[in-house]
Amino acid sequence: MARRESRHRFEAAVTRGDAGQATVELAMVLPLVVLLLLLVAQVALVARDQVAVVHAAREAARAAAVAERAADRGAAATRGARASGSFDPDEIDVRAEPVEGGRRIRATVRYTVRTNLPLVGALVPDVDLVADAVMRVEQP
Repeated sequence: MARRESRHRFEAAVTRGDAGQATVELAMVLPLVVLLLLLVAQVALVARDQVAVVHAAREAARAAAVAERAADRGAAATRGARASGSFDPDEIDVRAEPVEGGRRIRATVRYTVRTNLPLVGALVPDVDLVADAVMRVEQP
C-alpha cells in the first residue's frame, strides 16, 4: 500500500510541473507564426502587383501601337499603362521604343512595390518589378 501512495505522489508531482507548458510554447512560437503569415501576405501582394505590371505593359504596347503618329507613341504608352491599374504615378516608369525597323513597338514598364506591411516592411526591401510587351504597329 505504501508503494501505491508513493507512486501517486510522484505522478501528481510530475503532472503539476507540466501545467502551463503548452501556453509557454505557444507564447514562444506565436510571434514567428504571425511573422511568417505576414511574410506570405507580402509575397502575395508583390505577386499581385507583378500581374498588374504585366497587364500595364500590354496596355502600354497596345496604346503605343495604335497611336496615330510615331511622335505620340511614348505619351500614349504612358497613358495606357497608368490607366490600366492603380499605380502610384511617381513609382511607375514607362518606355516605348520601336523594334524591327519600326514595324513593332516594345513597351517596358518598371514599378517599385513598397513593402509596407507591419514587421515585414522593415525586414524586406522594396521590390522593383519589370515587364515588357511587344506589339505590331498598326498603320492608320
